[in-house]
Amino acid sequence: MTQSSGNTRLKAARQHAGYASQQAFANALTQAAPRIGLGSMEVSVRQIRRWESPAPPWPRADHQRLLVHLLQMPVEQLGFTPPWQVSERAAGQAAPAGRDTSTPVPAGLPLPQPTAAVQPPTIGADYTTITVAHRRLYWSVQPAHLHPTVAEHTRLGLHLLAETTGVARRVLATALAESLLLAGRIEFFDLRQPDEADATYVRALQAAGEANDPLLGAAILAHAAFIPGWAQRRDEAAERLRAARTYARRGPASAEFLAWIDAVEAECDTRCGHPKDALRAIAHAESVLTTGSEHHSPEWFTWFSPVRLAAFKGNTQLKAGRHAQAHDTLSAALEALPADEGKQRTVILGDLAAVEVARKHPDEACAHAQAALDQLGITWYATGMERIRDVRQGLQPWADTDCVRQLDDRLYGWQTTLSALRR
Repeated sequence: MTQSSGNTRLKAARQHAGYASQQAFANALTQAAPRIGLGSMEVSVRQIRRWESPAPPWPRADHQRLLVHLLQMPVEQLGFTPPWQVSERAAGQAAPAGRDTSTPVPAGLPLPQPTAAVQPPTIGADYTTITVAHRRLYWSVQPAHLHPTVAEHTRLGLHLLAETTGVARRVLATALAESLLLAGRIEFFDLRQPDEADATYVRALQAAGEANDPLLGAAILAHAAFIPGWAQRRDEAAERLRAARTYARRGPASAEFLAWIDAVEAECDTRCGHPKDALRAIAHAESVLTTGSEHHSPEWFTWFSPVRLAAFKGNTQLKAGRHAQAHDTLSAALEALPADEGKQRTVILGDLAAVEVARKHPDEACAHAQAALDQLGITWYATGMERIRDVRQGLQPWADTDCVRQLDDRLYGWQTTLSALRR
């Protein structure tokens, strides 16, 4: 018999908001009360435990105001059942259905609770088969084409959860969490929709909590750290990474998984203007990979490798002004990159072009940028295009040269411009 993991929706929303512990959340609620006109009141850790229990009580009105204020979600979406719904169900009336079916990924809706095992025991494995196919398709299918399919798959998973119990529900929730993580990755890295991705990651964390899968939770939290990290909100990114490492310890995590979290920290630190701290994080990641681990990475962990760590390192060296080192690191990474990793290729080529801009070599910079555009024509990647646009901005002192004009002809040609607008 499986043990209940409690109110995973509130727990996921709390952790996503940056409150890794129940004590931190209780303190934040207590401190927020005077700011929203509730006067002096104290919320205890014991109260948080009750709210995160398998049968949480309906919060009183002032507590509801505090929860909504801090978590920015309606209280009904935090795992609490209103007393009037309990009465309706006891009287034999149907529970209200989830709303907002028009959104691409229904982020923020409560996870449906099981009612009866309507679906067969194989439903989790069947749903997982499609999730695995989407995992592979991500590397070659245009994101604007793949995202609607993945989003609809997550919608199906949410419906199936209400009709699944026991082991099948846990397997289904695991696959749903992975699908939501993939949807969030597409929204953030490929479509550059950080707000949508952040909301999707909340739902992914809820599903991972339902599955009681700490490694998936760690992966989701580390991905969620990219959002404040790229927006230069370093403290918020660091809080999410601390939560990710906490979950990874419960996994237990492989050396590759732990090194990837270090790499995420390095990229966030780099974007927040702290390249020296980022290089220390990368050195730690390299040490972790060298030491190794007895634990293996899960099958869904497909977005990191030593080559990708080298790409992280080259970008950080570039931002730290170590241009010769960045050139050597990125050139070696490009040489070792597998042929089917087109999205990563555009990023490395963009960084190599930026290195040549910094070294005042416009011809070499344009050559790398042109190669990146060739790859983008095959596999679109918004993050890669951003790299090229930054390079073009850096090439402005050479705007009248033939190589830059040729790059402009390509960068602002009909096909490239229309592709960027469509995606």
